[in-house]
Amino acid sequence: MAFSMRQLLDQIVAHRSGALLVLLLAAFFEAYGDSNFQTALYRSSGIGRVMAVVVGAVSLMAYGLVVNAPRWEFGRLLGVYVVLFFLLAQVVARVRFGQTPSLAVVVGGGLIVAGGVIITVCRK
Repeated sequence: MAFSMRQLLDQIVAHRSGALLVLLLAAFFEAYGDSNFQTALYRSSGIGRVMAVVVGAVSLMAYGLVVNAPRWEFGRLLGVYVVLFFLLAQVVARVRFGQTPSLAVVVGGGLIVAGGVIITVCRK
């Protein structure tokens, strides 16, 4: 029996670790897609700019599909998602652009992580 992407994602997110994996993948697609638009706007020209826009658009489309295809209460998982997105955005910024987070980003990121833990642990 052939599975659709939605059915496959529904089965994966039925388990806590699977849901975390799908959220991690979505956060990567979003951060990577955004970084491609940053590259297109400020760090490239010509065909490199076109390719960065195309890769960014495909990455953001993949993010939208991965996050919205499963039948889950996304708002309930938002705290975890925001934390994963913040952390992956920092990794992408370091790897793609050589940016090291400032003290303000580290402190603010700590608050984001703390908020994600509170949302996840204290949810109803």
